[in-house]
Amino acid sequence: MAIEQHVKELLIMGDSDMIFRQAQGECETRDVKLIPYRQHVEDLSRRFKSIEFRYIPRCHNELADTLATLDSMLPYQGNAHSDPLEIQIPERHDYCNTVKAELSVQPWYHDIKRFLKN
Repeated sequence: MAIEQHVKELLIMGDSDMIFRQAQGECETRDVKLIPYRQHVEDLSRRFKSIEFRYIPRCHNELADTLATLDSMLPYQGNAHSDPLEIQIPERHDYCNTVKAELSVQPWYHDIKRFLKN
């Protein structure tokens, strides 16, 4: 898609440090099944002015972790088409939308005491 959009500088972010190091040639790809993929990445990378691989630990990328978990739970359908997921990312975290309560001068048990009296 980046090639189709004529992107010249590409930032690839992911949570697999080993895959990134292999793609950059810093680490040898020993698994015979992965060598063609590494070669494909090398071929594609020549079509960009620059490519940066940025490792993001999974604990710092909750969305990727959630998607990976969902993916592992779904059965593989072979060549069946599935519609893309629509993900809405809120502008603010939920904790920013909480109602701020005013501090009460009453003790913590005030409401309980009032309830028991009534």
